[in-house]
Amino acid sequence: MADFSWTKKSLKGVILDLCGVLYDSGEDGGVPIPGSVEAVKRLKASDLQLRFCTNETQATREKFVAKLQRMGFDISVSEVFSPAPAAVAVLKERGLRPHLLVYDALVPEFDSVDKSNPNCVVIGDAADKFSYQNLNDAFRVLIGLEKPVLFSLGRGRYYKETDGLKLDVGVYMKALEYACDVEAEVIGKPSSMFFQTVLNDMGIQPHEVLMIGDDLVNDVGGAQHCGMKGVQVRTGKYRPSDERHPTVTADGTVDDLAQAVDAILKQRGH
Repeated sequence: MADFSWTKKSLKGVILDLCGVLYDSGEDGGVPIPGSVEAVKRLKASDLQLRFCTNETQATREKFVAKLQRMGFDISVSEVFSPAPAAVAVLKERGLRPHLLVYDALVPEFDSVDKSNPNCVVIGDAADKFSYQNLNDAFRVLIGLEKPVLFSLGRGRYYKETDGLKLDVGVYMKALEYACDVEAEVIGKPSSMFFQTVLNDMGIQPHEVLMIGDDLVNDVGGAQHCGMKGVQVRTGKYRPSDERHPTVTADGTVDDLAQAVDAILKQRGH
């Protein structure tokens, strides 16, 4: 019998991951996961607050929100939290000038930041831009600094596209960490600071919020570390071995977002 104790009535808000929960990315922008468009509509119509929290770094927020709207999702830019705008705020606050190793479509997010004579490196999911030359350029910037500063927009190991699994930014982050003997500052999930920004926007306490994601460590584990409940969907990058993970145990595991929303709303009498 499935355990749905995480659907408690004291719940006031839900945070959803995007890729692997709402849709699978891929050619032509990807495809919605069956039942997810309607599930988001049902959450929006309920008395729960809803936000979206993603480590998406292959496009500006405006671009990938527009893509989701074309798929039929009821979603706006102000509801979406992603690493690049958070990174820009940190760079400005600390007076840092980044060397960017990111996907071309993400570069406009950093237009307001001085990038001359860089004194740090920002790495995101650069996909095909992760060439030897580009990684080596980032390495040379870091190794030339007295105190290397490396920011990573998330630390995922891999993600799922429609044609299969793809290496994520965390793999390349680890390479630069190893080469330069530096520890990256992660901006994005599972960073507690990143999740706290979302909670502050909702104006509710962590124990009143549920995170739903496909990444056991970064979505579920990150949320739990902040005091939220974390539920994993069996879509996206989910692997059966996740349910036997040595350090992270989801508060619940469901087939997909639609099943999670059914359980949440049933508990609330909807």
